Amino acid sequence: MTLAATAATTVPPAGRRRFSDTAAYPYALIAPALAVLVIVSLVPFCYAVYLSVHDVAYGQVGEWNGWDNYARLLANDRFWNALRVAAVFMAIAVPLEFVLGLGGALVLNQAVWGRSVWLPLLFIPSMMAPIVVGLLWKVMLAGSWGLLSHNLIERFGWLAGTSVFASADHALVALALVDVWQWTPFMMLAFFAGRQALPLQPYRAAAVDGANAFQTFFRLTLPMMTPLLVVIGMLRFIDAFKVFDSIFILTSGGPGVSTESPSILAYKMTFEQWRIGESAALAVLVWLAFFVVCNLFYQLAKKRLNAF
Repeated sequence: MTLAATAATTVPPAGRRRFSDTAAYPYALIAPALAVLVIVSLVPFCYAVYLSVHDVAYGQVGEWNGWDNYARLLANDRFWNALRVAAVFMAIAVPLEFVLGLGGALVLNQAVWGRSVWLPLLFIPSMMAPIVVGLLWKVMLAGSWGLLSHNLIERFGWLAGTSVFASADHALVALALVDVWQWTPFMMLAFFAGRQALPLQPYRAAAVDGANAFQTFFRLTLPMMTPLLVVIGMLRFIDAFKVFDSIFILTSGGPGVSTESPSILAYKMTFEQWRIGESAALAVLVWLAFFVVCNLFYQLAKKRLNAF
């Protein structure tokens, strides 16, 4: 087939537009992804809203009850305790992960010996299944025979005669540190990738101008990495609030309710107490809180930090 013949078969007749040139083409491309998003996210959420305003007994949806589920939930002390647990957990875990991750990324960015070996190893904690992480730390901090319990915690007299996860004063801190152990390498690798992607010209200009390491970091590195720092920080903030696996495996919310996060409380309400209406109300309130907080965070980062 000649070139002219090929062109004749690919060029549409005059007056007839290709579908790719129409305004509907971009929407057609994203339609499959939107359909999946609606099916797996929007439909369950709408059903949760529906359940939150009805009486639900043992899986059977009853009469409309207005805001009774929300009123009972807000009057429940365990709900406010769960929010306090989540706030403490985030206040310990996320700043530590952020600072250690950024510091580690800056160190990796230097000519560190064996960097090509260290980088794959850093993936290991984040790639571990939650059940493996839970069992690993259950053994490490078990009673008087755990590796860390026996050799560190009891030897220095920090806690004796019991597991750190059985202490109402220390269990939440221990869970937050387990989270730090698991997710700091991920943040380190994300920040390292962002640092590697920065252009070299500003650094060369700064070196010519005689800028020292602190000036280079605060005037160049930090501003240019701000969008990445904001996105990763927000994702970890959300993920830390939703933490379920490690708490469920290590303490199940105990001792008492000292480590009972909102996710653990919702699980107990649904599968142990069969208070499905209240647990649906809890899910809706958490979604609303995150919608407001993330929007405020987005607007703040956009206007003050030029992050988006």
